Amino acid sequence: MGGRRRYPARMQATAAGTLIALFAALACGCALAQGFKFSQPDEAERQEQEARQNRIAEQLSTPCRAELKDKKIMVVIGERRSNGIVEAHQQNYGPHFQAINARLRALGLRTYTPEEIRRQIAQAEIDAYFRNDPDAALSASKRLGASFVLRGLISSQAMRNPIMAVNQVSVNMQFALYGSNGRLISDTEASESSYAGADADSMALTLVKEKADEVVPALYADYCRNAAPAAARKPATK
Repeated sequence: MGGRRRYPARMQATAAGTLIALFAALACGCALAQGFKFSQPDEAERQEQEARQNRIAEQLSTPCRAELKDKKIMVVIGERRSNGIVEAHQQNYGPHFQAINARLRALGLRTYTPEEIRRQIAQAEIDAYFRNDPDAALSASKRLGASFVLRGLISSQAMRNPIMAVNQVSVNMQFALYGSNGRLISDTEASESSYAGADADSMALTLVKEKADEVVPALYADYCRNAAPAAARKPATK
């Protein structure tokens, strides 16, 4: 008898599976032909991280004269509050100071301890660095015997992310390196944001430590390139 031949159900299922596999292979081939990759975001992140590491390595390889490394640097940290006022009591910023100071010392640079600074410089004079009062700042650095002053100004903001319903912290760091004569040698800035738990202050400090790995190499490169020691400068002709 004529009519359509019917195949067993198992054979029909096998044929359907083969077609599905064929369509999947064709779709995959088209995607590859268009250059599509599921790993593209990860690849972009990897390239960005690699570029960052190369930049840091290049900055840290900047030649630095031995006499520069023998000069002492005074590091002062301040925090800009939400009302715009800068808080600069150094005893409140030990962890922030250490995040920068430890990295500077690891590079062979000499710095004062917070105790040495507080013992020899009045709080009003430390505040002068953040008011951009050059006369008071110059007087303070001379009395301490500092060849250079590194001023760090940190601001942080904690907020509630309305979409994710979690806390979010943003941190901005501004560092300026001056000679004892007030000459600007380096000025660098870094920002970072992250989701946080209930302890927003702890996350802010974590972000400061992470960004210090980028800030310090930039400061170091500028210091070694631009901070010519006084002994190496030629005396002015009379």
